[in-house]
Amino acid sequence: MDPATEAFVAHRNLLFTVAYEMLGSAADAEDVLQETWLRWAAIDLDTVRDQRAYLVRITTRQALTRLRTLRRRKESYVGPWLPEPLLTAPDVADDVELADSVSIAMLLVLETLTPTERAVFVLREVFDLAYDEIAEAVDKSADAVRQIAHRARAHVAARRPREVVSPAQTRDAIDAFQRAIETGDLQRLLDILAPDVVLLGDGGGVAPAALAPIVGAGSVVEVLGRIDATAVSLRPAQVNGHPALIFRRDGEIDTVIAVRVEDKLITGLYAVRNPEKLSHLERETALRRLL
Repeated sequence: MDPATEAFVAHRNLLFTVAYEMLGSAADAEDVLQETWLRWAAIDLDTVRDQRAYLVRITTRQALTRLRTLRRRKESYVGPWLPEPLLTAPDVADDVELADSVSIAMLLVLETLTPTERAVFVLREVFDLAYDEIAEAVDKSADAVRQIAHRARAHVAARRPREVVSPAQTRDAIDAFQRAIETGDLQRLLDILAPDVVLLGDGGGVAPAALAPIVGAGSVVEVLGRIDATAVSLRPAQVNGHPALIFRRDGEIDTVIAVRVEDKLITGLYAVRNPEKLSHLERETALRRLL
């Protein structure tokens, strides 16, 4: 490979992870990487002091532009919008910070930040970039970036899960949830749901899904109790670095359900049904936080 291609390939998984965490969409992250490559290929490498930093800067700027477009698109989205789920390799779960940052629950928290706040938070808290590097990426002064980072950190801390839950706890909750659905045991389902559990379904106006959040254990059980377990197969999988369930109907992926667990109870259920968001569940996506 030529030097430009070699450098891009070496950093590609890192750049994809940056773009995905900023956008919550694998399809848009891929588009951002394509734009990054086009700009990178036109650069004289002799003028680049730090290739990784330069590539991250291009990716961040492209992702910021795309993020503003996405926000407008989400305003007309049918029903709740959820991040595009990814089938991830076991090594993602092994990196606790990476797994936490790409979880469906965390990506939803990041949706509440402004585009610049999100970029600064991701680059600082997840990828541990220096403030001056981030400043170049978002076209702000280093002092301004420090203030934005402080504000974003406080915002996220107030909304993220209160405790760090081990993969084993999440897996136990998923296993119990799967058994309850497969056996139709609604009482078992009630036993693993928090009283104020919230179910979000993303059908995108294409697949059937509730157009508003379903709140409360009783209401959620009523909705889930309508699932015909004989018509679907349920398989556990690693989705966004955490245990999840993939539902298949006639061999095709129909739904993926991720969960948020607190105090050993499921407090959030995220069901993605929009077929346009399910393509990255057929093969593992490589994510990377560090080189």
